Amino acid sequence: MEQNTILFVNLPGKSTNADRISAMEKILSNIELTKVISKKDKVAVKTHVGELNNTTHISPDLIKIVVSKIKEIDADPFLTETSTLYAGARSDAITHILHAYKHGFTYQKVGAPFIMADGLLGNAEIEVEIPGLLYKKVNIARDAVLADAMVVLSHPTGHIVAGFGAAIKNLGMGLCSKKGKLQQHSSIKPFIKEDQCTFCGKCITWCPELAIVEKNQKAFIIKEKCIGCGECLSICKFGAVRFNWGIQSVELQKRMAEYALGVFQNKKGKSIFINVLADMTRECDCMNIKQEPIIPDIGILASCDPVAIDQATLDLTGKRNGKDIGKISYEKLNPEIQLEHAEKIGLGLRKYKLIEI
Repeated sequence: MEQNTILFVNLPGKSTNADRISAMEKILSNIELTKVISKKDKVAVKTHVGELNNTTHISPDLIKIVVSKIKEIDADPFLTETSTLYAGARSDAITHILHAYKHGFTYQKVGAPFIMADGLLGNAEIEVEIPGLLYKKVNIARDAVLADAMVVLSHPTGHIVAGFGAAIKNLGMGLCSKKGKLQQHSSIKPFIKEDQCTFCGKCITWCPELAIVEKNQKAFIIKEKCIGCGECLSICKFGAVRFNWGIQSVELQKRMAEYALGVFQNKKGKSIFINVLADMTRECDCMNIKQEPIIPDIGILASCDPVAIDQATLDLTGKRNGKDIGKISYEKLNPEIQLEHAEKIGLGLRKYKLIEI
């Protein structure tokens, strides 16, 4: 594939697992893997195993197909992820790997070991120099840098701050260290709208930095202690946690794109991106809830360009539904900011050629 060529296999609006397996096999059979992955390469297969109650993440059955294709060319694949900033089932290597096993991402099922790219506690990192506009150095998960090649499988969804998340988010957020995640999120400074707060206490319990306390029988965020992880935004059911959508979403998206460049820049020509446009939900797979799809399934995309594949994802969801997945999820946010900034710093191209298989 040329850098910004995108392969596309259609799926029915309510696709089955069998439909998706067939589509994945078809798209992989049309990729010359040996032009990207060499014999004996250590290949990072980046996916998302879903939070505790999430059921709409990419199935291990699809990951197994990718792993098998990599093995056929005598390369060595490993599944990889990084620890989350927030408390939960994926906040360190041990809990994350055990949770991945519960969701079916075992060696027996998938055929590859699960290795945390950022080590035991999320602090195994390499500082990477980039030609960014915001950063000159970024903190990337160690084994994401050391791997010879990578296949990044992303499940496009809406996102509470970025508006939309797919390949760029999977790179920038998904393959940095905890320090990198903190640096990206530090622009987010939420506050409590008191008239909406019922003082249920969930945000206080869930905050990983104990930055939320009681004040006059309402929750109160201590800004000096807040790390901007956004956990309180996702856990509040009453709309009491707010932040400046316009400014802070823009900043986060740009930071995320620059971190994505830090992961990708030493693997240009050694990376494949696959977006699975099925079971697309309003919130990302990090949410500890079962979600229902908000638009019909569309298909599977493959490219060597993370920007092109995300642009195509927005375009296809927009063409089929009148509005793209980002706008359907969060009308106030502009998810194309991450694409504009990514192209500006050299991560990829927004213009692409779509080839339907």
